[in-house]
This record gives sequence, C-alpha cells and structure tokens, in this order.
Amino acid sequence: MSTTTADTATPAVEQQEEKITVYQWLALLVLILGTFLAILDNSLMNVAIPKLMAVFGSTSTEIEWVVTGYMLASAVVVPMGGFLADRFGYKTTFLSTVTAFIIGSVLCGIAWSDTSLTIFRIIQGLGGGFIMPVGMAMLYQIMPRSKIQVAMGIWGIAAMAAPAMGPTLSGYLIDNFSWRYLFYINVPIGIIAVGLGLIILKETPKRAGLKFDYVGSILCMIVFSTLLLALTDGQVEGWTSFYIVSLFFISISSFILLIYIELGKDNPIMDFRLFKNSVFTLSLAASSFVMISMQGGIYMMPIFLQNVTGLTPMQTGLVMMPQSIAMAFMMPVAGKLVSKYGVVPLSILGLAIIGFTTLEMHVLSQQTSTHWISGLLVIRGIGIGLCMMPLSSAGMNTLPNHLIGRASSVSNVVRNVMASLGIALLTSIMNNKSTQFGVRFNESISTSTPAFADFQTNVVHRYLELGTDASSASGGVIGVLFGLVQKEALTRAIADTLMVSAVPAFIAIILVIFMRKRKKDQAAEQQTTKDSDAQHHVMIEM
Repeated sequence: MSTTTADTATPAVEQQEEKITVYQWLALLVLILGTFLAILDNSLMNVAIPKLMAVFGSTSTEIEWVVTGYMLASAVVVPMGGFLADRFGYKTTFLSTVTAFIIGSVLCGIAWSDTSLTIFRIIQGLGGGFIMPVGMAMLYQIMPRSKIQVAMGIWGIAAMAAPAMGPTLSGYLIDNFSWRYLFYINVPIGIIAVGLGLIILKETPKRAGLKFDYVGSILCMIVFSTLLLALTDGQVEGWTSFYIVSLFFISISSFILLIYIELGKDNPIMDFRLFKNSVFTLSLAASSFVMISMQGGIYMMPIFLQNVTGLTPMQTGLVMMPQSIAMAFMMPVAGKLVSKYGVVPLSILGLAIIGFTTLEMHVLSQQTSTHWISGLLVIRGIGIGLCMMPLSSAGMNTLPNHLIGRASSVSNVVRNVMASLGIALLTSIMNNKSTQFGVRFNESISTSTPAFADFQTNVVHRYLELGTDASSASGGVIGVLFGLVQKEALTRAIADTLMVSAVPAFIAIILVIFMRKRKKDQAAEQQTTKDSDAQHHVMIEM
C-alpha cells in the first residue's frame, strides 16, 4: 500500500465496494445544474459592468453595488444553509433556493434603473448564496463516502465550466442581444434544475425540533457583511480611512462575540467546534490559501489582457477559457486518482504546479504572446484541478453526516472571505507597485536626450498625418509619453503581484504535509464518525 494511505480522506475497506446507483448519478446532475446556475451568473456580471454604466448613466461606484449587493446578500445567508437543510430537509431547501434565484433573475431582467437592479440583485443573492453550500452538503447525503471524491470531482466541473463560459457568453449576449439576457438565461436552466429535482431528488430526514439561532444569525450577518464591505471598498476609500477602520472594528468585535456565544449553544448557526477536527481545519486552511493564489490568474490576468494588450472582454474570455476547461477536465480525474494515491501527494503536486506556474508569470511584458499566457494558464489549471476538490473534501470526509451541512456552510463562507481578501490584497499590491514604478520611470526620463527628441519627432509627425495642427501635435507628446509610462508601470506591477500570489500556494503545501496521519489515528477517526452517525440516527428516530 502507498505511504499516502495515511491520508485523511481514505475510506474504510468495507465502503470501497459500494457502487454509485442510477439515482445517485441523476441526483448529481441536478446538483450540477444548480451550482452551474449560481456561478455562471457571477461570471456573466463581471464583464457587463461597463455596459450597465452606459445603459443607466451610472458612475462606477454606483454600478459596483450591483456586484457588491449580490456578494453581501449571498455571504450573510451562507451560514444559515446548514440549519435550514437540517430543519426542512435538503431537497426542500435546495429547490427553494434555486426557485428564489430564478425569481431574482426575472426581477433583475426587468430592472429599470441601477437602484432597482441593485435591490433585485440582493434578492437574487439571498437565493444564490444557499445553492453552493447546500448542494455540496447534499452531495454527501446522497453519495457513498467511498465514492465522494469522484462525485466531488464531477460536481466541480460546474464550478469550473461556468467561469470558462461566462466572459465569452456575456460578451456575445451584450453585443448581439441585450444586457437583460444576462439574467433571463438563468430562467430556463433554473426551471430544468427545479423540475428534475422535484422528480429525482429524495428528501432527507428533518429535525423538526431544531431551534433557530437568531442571535448567532444576526451576528453572522454583521461580521461577514462589514468584513466583505471593508475588503471591497478599502482600495477606493483608503485602508486607514475612518469608514474602513470602523467596518473592520465592527466585524472583529462582532466575530469575538459570535465565537463566545456560539460555543455555548447545542445547535449554533456557526459551529466553531468543527475546528477541533485537525484535518478539517488544515484542509480548509489549505484550500483557503489556494483561493487567494487563484486570484492571481483569475482576477489579475483579465486586467493585464484588457488594459495592457487591449483585448476585448470576449477575447479575454477566449484566452482564459482553456484554463477553466483544463480545471474542469482534471477534477473528475483527480477524484479517481485520489482513491489510488491519496489526498496528500495529489494536493502537493497540484499546489506545486500552481506555485511554479504563477511564479513564471512574473516575466510578463507588453510583448508577451497571448498563446504563451494561455498555455501557462492551462498548466496552472491542471494544478488547480488536481488539488482543489481533494482538499475541499478531505476534511469533510472525516465528519459524520449530520455535521456535513454545518461544515459545508462554514467552509464556503471562509473560502468566500478568503477570495475577497485575496482580491483586496492583490489589488492593493498592484496599485502600490504601479505607483512606485510610475514614479521611478518618470524620474528616469530626461527631455534633453536624443532618444526623447526622436520620440517627440515621431509622435508629432504621426499627429500631423492625422490632420492635427502643429501646436496640438506638440502638446500631445507628453500625453502619449504619460500613457506609455503608465502602461509599462501597470505591466511591471501585475508581474510583481503575480509573483506574490504564488506564495499562498507554497504555504498550502506546508499545511497539506501536516494532514498526514498514522493509520491508527485514521481508523479511530473513522470509527468515531460511524458511531456519531449511528447515535444521531437513533436520536432522530426517538
């Protein structure tokens, strides 16, 4: 047996003979459709912001609330997913949230102003925020534990296929139809998901006597809404501004109070006792660092491709699509490989690929070929596909079924916060580096050199060819030079920021190494999980 059998997600021997039934495959299809629906909508919106600004005559600050409102609404409801699924059943909760998302999409499609669109996006986010955590938790309720890695890999295809299609599809719909179709496209997919879910999915046991944690829910809303708002607005308002500092203070204070209150409850909305499980904690921490590192390619590269190389959003989507396809392809492959080699070696290999390919991106320049970028991103996507789902499921596999809903909510909200933190951190680094490089380049430019004289002559000559008068042509030289300096400064800043974004991947490798466990510890943990599940079923029957 491989040394990686000490891996935490390795199932018991008697479970390995379990087969995935036709019902389980069909149920997985329903969950994939729901997940695809929620993630596709977000990737569509990222490209549509300039169009919405033009349609409604809004400023960038006003229209950003279309994205921020959805993000905040979905974030504050994520912790409640576990409770609602336990209380009302996973089928009911999942289909209700998809239905709410469809209603929100229809309302967004008929919006008449930026204010109405923001309000309807919040309604859409209240439904969309539940889909991912409830869908993931339901997967564990449906699938046998011995097949969960394969199922998670296939389910993860939706998480990768949607971002791959989003930018290109968004550009196509905006260019050829209307921005309203960005929302209407959700409706038929959602109706199919709900229809199939009503027919195929089976309801899970309900805990009718479960009491709702009102205090914990309110505190969760305060903690995550203020934190995400601070991370979103920090770059614009200034990280040391009274507004941002106040948001961080409220979030941290509320979080301390939340921990104190939730640890004293039997059925908390945020179950911090899950972190007593070292494997769950390490896997969540490692996958959170992967989320930060992923933003280097997913968030920074579109900025480079559009602002430096001048590609359109649709062209940018085509350059980045192969990466998402590679991720989607590798996820089910990783599900198969993890049952043979274990989580630890597979994750280390994937994280090493992410780290080294991200480091390689620091050689970016204005002359870098898009084919080279796309090829490197594909290799990077293979690394992400190898480690993301095994890491996400490794900790969950060590928990009994009745805790999966709560664990899924906790892990999803943590990863969402870390993704927002990654974007805020990398954006701040990029802007600071861009300013530093701009100042350095400006200081090194001398107007008395022959090189500047040649540059000035060429620019003036070009302006004169375009029909500009001599005075305006001479005045345009400084503007052209400033634009070139800013573009080069941004290029260097993005390259340095990408190098920084590789660091979290290497940190995650260290965390994964600590996930190795002795066989004796693993067997004891699996037995504890079985006993806990058996005890829980007895309590429900009583």
